[in-house]
Amino acid sequence: MILGLGYALGLYYREKTFRDQAPWLTWLLGILRFLMVTIASALLLSPLLRSLQTETKKPLVILAQDNSESVAAAMTEEQQQTYRQYVEALAKSLSDEYEFKEYSFGSEVREGIDFSYGDKVTNISEVFNDIYDLYSNQNLGAVVLATDGIYNEGSNPVYSGNKLGVPVFTVALGDTTPKRDVILKRVFHNRIAYLGDKFSVQIDVSALNCSASATTLSVSKVEGNNVRRLQEIPISIDRNDFFTTQEVILDADPAGVQRFRISLSPVSNEVSTVNNTKDIFIDVLDARQKVLVLANSPHPDITALRQSLTSNENYEVEVAYIANFTDPIAEYDMVILHQLPSIGNSAEAVINEINNRKIPVLYIVGGQTDINRFNRVQSLLTIRAGGANSNEVQARVVPGFNLFTIGEAISGGIGIFPPLIAPFGDFSVGANSQALLRQRIGRIDTDYPLLVLGTDNEARAGVLAAEGIWKWRLFDYLQHQNQDIFDELLGKTIQYVGLKEDKRRFRVSMDKNIFNENEPVIFDGELYNDNYELINDPDVSMSITDEDGKEYDYVFNRINNAYTLNAGILPVGNYRFTANTVATGESLEYNGQFTVQPIQLELFESTADHRLLQLISDQFGGSLVAPNDVASLADRIAEKETVAPVIYQSVATRSVINLKWIFFLLLVLLTAEWFLRRYFGGY
Repeated sequence: MILGLGYALGLYYREKTFRDQAPWLTWLLGILRFLMVTIASALLLSPLLRSLQTETKKPLVILAQDNSESVAAAMTEEQQQTYRQYVEALAKSLSDEYEFKEYSFGSEVREGIDFSYGDKVTNISEVFNDIYDLYSNQNLGAVVLATDGIYNEGSNPVYSGNKLGVPVFTVALGDTTPKRDVILKRVFHNRIAYLGDKFSVQIDVSALNCSASATTLSVSKVEGNNVRRLQEIPISIDRNDFFTTQEVILDADPAGVQRFRISLSPVSNEVSTVNNTKDIFIDVLDARQKVLVLANSPHPDITALRQSLTSNENYEVEVAYIANFTDPIAEYDMVILHQLPSIGNSAEAVINEINNRKIPVLYIVGGQTDINRFNRVQSLLTIRAGGANSNEVQARVVPGFNLFTIGEAISGGIGIFPPLIAPFGDFSVGANSQALLRQRIGRIDTDYPLLVLGTDNEARAGVLAAEGIWKWRLFDYLQHQNQDIFDELLGKTIQYVGLKEDKRRFRVSMDKNIFNENEPVIFDGELYNDNYELINDPDVSMSITDEDGKEYDYVFNRINNAYTLNAGILPVGNYRFTANTVATGESLEYNGQFTVQPIQLELFESTADHRLLQLISDQFGGSLVAPNDVASLADRIAEKETVAPVIYQSVATRSVINLKWIFFLLLVLLTAEWFLRRYFGGY
């Protein structure tokens, strides 16, 4: 201020230019200059503004509505409409005081409620897991769970909601009164059988309030529109709470997907016969592929390989060690050589026979591998090792890999898997091979291959240039509670390497040929030119025909150098498909079949489990209400002290010089002074 005052006095105190003007002009000009200099001088001190910002976050209340078939089965349309009005009124009352969100669940959890009650399965634990993942770091106040307590997927919800740490209120839907009913409770069977074998089907039968009655268990084979009865077993029901297990043995004949129908004859005055029948589908295969895992010595990788491969019934897996292996190698359809040839055992006889018989082989390289001999016995990958040193390497999927399709789960998830141990040195890929995975060393993405696939000695082969894949399988379970990513990667690798050479130029493949009715049916297509190179220039069309002759027409999408088609969700039944294309003037066709099987889980349990809902509410500090008392939940939630707003305060500091209005103030002061001086004759 002293600087501004001194500057203004020095400029205008003895100024004679405006002596003939009114005295107020000099005073005004001095004040303008005083303000401008004072403000500019203050800004040189870099003053700061400190502000306190306060935000109030309302508590979040989530309503999760069971949208499965069992809920609708216990309510008439009028009751459904009345219940919907109750829920809408609750949503309106909660939206005023809380941040309110609605979800529906069944086979999956999704935002919003449509009251369609069409889901085929119920997974209550997934609701709690999804809520925790999305809102655990927010002001979650309470959860309202509206369901009948029947779940047929996932874990027990009592143990899934404990990590939420908030009250869980339950709305008891459904009817807990046991009705007169015989129920085909469960049917246990293998999805795959082999031609000529016999397979067992285990059938659980229960009956409620049907004492002194009798029913007949029938097993039939469905062939198109014909139903041929195979076996009948009479069952006497001697008590109201009846349960029994029956086992039947069936023949796996002929090859292909076979449909069987299990049914119970109704008893008098039975409330529902929908849960008396279930269709099962068995894929009868011509032969099981024999896979030999031949290792230099015991290793955790071998267990991971065996567990993953044996989960697929297409493979018969045998583990052996080279030191005492004497079986004929010709008995196997594919061989996995773990750290062979090794420094201590060249496995020369076995490898020579594999090459002579053109048996598909997958090499796994490790610290015991004889790298020099390994380079001589195969041409897919050459390793110029730098002594006995090794690197810890992670994996990344190679863009443009086109020998088969890679799912998004592998592409997005494999990069965070634990590192494997690979030899230290230079790696080069052979002419007839292609890298699926490359090595990431630390934070550096290298061009060194990690998993290579291709053709060697006129047979398919592969090389995994590292050991330690057992860590991948354990990590996959730790992250996702399953080994789906590991099993898919290994399964597709083994499927490619072990596949018998198919010289057809046009092929269509499916991951499986039995789909659930809520699963999309997906096809992959491959087209080769005369040089046997993958191309996807021509259009590929497909016609899918159901049992009644109705046709569904599609066109494949192009992906990389191949084709893919998502035919969507199809009705239950058996289907045949024909794919067509024209390449280099030649018409090519591929035929196949698949089956869509029904999901009937929701229809096989009709008695609501309100005890489970009471247990959930008691354990997590909520309460259980009937559907007609839903409106009271607003008051019950308000009574909970933990359901309260959270006030967030933050301090923001910024420099005054960043305030734009100060710039314009200075500009106005200077402009006003300049204008007055010019207007009244000052220069």
